[in-house]
Amino acid sequence: MKQFLVLILLSINSIGFSQDSLDSVPYNSYRNKIVLYSDLGFSSAPFTIRSDFDNNVNSLKYRHNQRLIMGLGFAYKWAALRIGFGLPVLLRPVSRFGPSNYLDLGFKFNFRQTFWDFDFRNYNGYVLKDAYQWNDTLNSLSPNAKMPRTRSTSFSVNTWYFRSKDFRMNSVLGKVGDYNKSHGTWYFKGTLNLFGSTNDEGGLLPVGLVDTTQNINRVSTITALDIGIVPGYAYVYRWENWQAAGFGGLGGVLQSKFFAAEGQGRGFLGLAPRLDLRFIIGYSKAKYFLWLHTNFDVKSIRFRDLSYQQTYNTIRLIAGMRLDKREKKKE
Repeated sequence: MKQFLVLILLSINSIGFSQDSLDSVPYNSYRNKIVLYSDLGFSSAPFTIRSDFDNNVNSLKYRHNQRLIMGLGFAYKWAALRIGFGLPVLLRPVSRFGPSNYLDLGFKFNFRQTFWDFDFRNYNGYVLKDAYQWNDTLNSLSPNAKMPRTRSTSFSVNTWYFRSKDFRMNSVLGKVGDYNKSHGTWYFKGTLNLFGSTNDEGGLLPVGLVDTTQNINRVSTITALDIGIVPGYAYVYRWENWQAAGFGGLGGVLQSKFFAAEGQGRGFLGLAPRLDLRFIIGYSKAKYFLWLHTNFDVKSIRFRDLSYQQTYNTIRLIAGMRLDKREKKKE
């Protein structure tokens, strides 16, 4: 009889705890408000090629010029729209980094306990940074070798599955929702990527630093298609009206990699590491918000005598208002 009473008390406590959990979810949703926002930031896609080059050079850094990007957005219930455009202001001197053009397209949505992200990026116009160290035609006033026909392209499909059903990406991103207390969860990120760089005017590597009798040293295109899983942990910290969130994951992908040199190409199959990093911090109330979003996507390709690494960075400051929908007056 005593054991039976203890079992009843435990059942009542369990039911009460479950009811409290249902009544107090850790996030707020503003889907019924009209959300208007603007953002300002930039994206970049630098890449590095490493090998044992001449003149004791071990790495070559490729950089492009950067332009401020402004966006105007709207969200209400299930509908969302953002229009982004580049401002006519380059962040780096044209004399050193030349002009660059790029296109970023993205599509994101939630589905149950998953978050999907489709992303396409194309960057045109790079320089080989600090080439004056081995190129006699350059100097400290003009240190970079311009490669205007060099471009990088990336197409990615990523999906995050969150272990906790109370982890809502919309509330993490902070436009149509936010959190009212701290919350964390494990996640799995599935990733599919097609990415790489090419020089339409010749090789990616400077002739003065490489042995051109080696086929890979005459490379003009490096590209890869990979698929894999990245496990990680995500956490949202809430203090009064301040909120910070971080994602950290490390995994691997099965990679089909390829390089082309003077019209001839070779392909290989291998494994590659993959890192997932994202940080968001800001101030959010029911009527307005201010966020700083950062995202770092590191991709790599490794051959026997050469390795390629590219980092896609995004930094964006977002400010907006959440407006109550006006109710029609009854006549």
